[in-house]
Amino acid sequence: MTKPRTKAQRAERVETILKTLNEMYPNATCALIHRNAWELLVATILSAQCTDKRVNQVTPGLFKKYPTPNDFAAARQEVVANDIRSTGFFNNKAKSIIGAAKKVVNEFGGKVPQTLEELITVPGAARKTANVVLGTAFNVASGVVVDTHVQRVARRLDLTKHTDPVKIERDLMKIIPRDRWILFSHQIIHHGRALCIARKPKCAECKLDPVCYAPDKTK
Repeated sequence: MTKPRTKAQRAERVETILKTLNEMYPNATCALIHRNAWELLVATILSAQCTDKRVNQVTPGLFKKYPTPNDFAAARQEVVANDIRSTGFFNNKAKSIIGAAKKVVNEFGGKVPQTLEELITVPGAARKTANVVLGTAFNVASGVVVDTHVQRVARRLDLTKHTDPVKIERDLMKIIPRDRWILFSHQIIHHGRALCIARKPKCAECKLDPVCYAPDKTK
């Protein structure tokens, strides 16, 4: 496919991408298993440099041992670190989770805040994590989640030229309608896992192939 040259052509291509994603992943949602916003926050913190599959193996026992933010806030860091050891970077993650629990309990009445401005003050909840929690738990479109899959796929689809997650998010927020930010993030993440993988993307199986001109496309 030749690159669209006009603003109208670029907008039409984005709309085609969105429609195709709807066909491919109509029910895409967060892969992290959770029952409430607090559990999603913890799971998202654990997911850094770790697969969602591994996190989902750890969290059932973790939440049984620590049912509420109060339980985490009262826990010892070395104990929590041992509980989450298999997720990697366990000392830092334990520190963040306990810090988040104390912040949520002491400043937000035990409830995860529902605004980006408040949520990013919680330890372990940088912008990406905040966007995940707000979008999935509260249906608040605060931004576009940019993880490694979104970084890769957005660049391949020429939706951004940047490598920095913050700059990628800004580019995506400009061209993706706000009411699609949450679903778009889930769909692109699923697409990155299923077909648009880092090495040898499965282009022959991809419905986006006609509107994709990534330099590393496979035949």
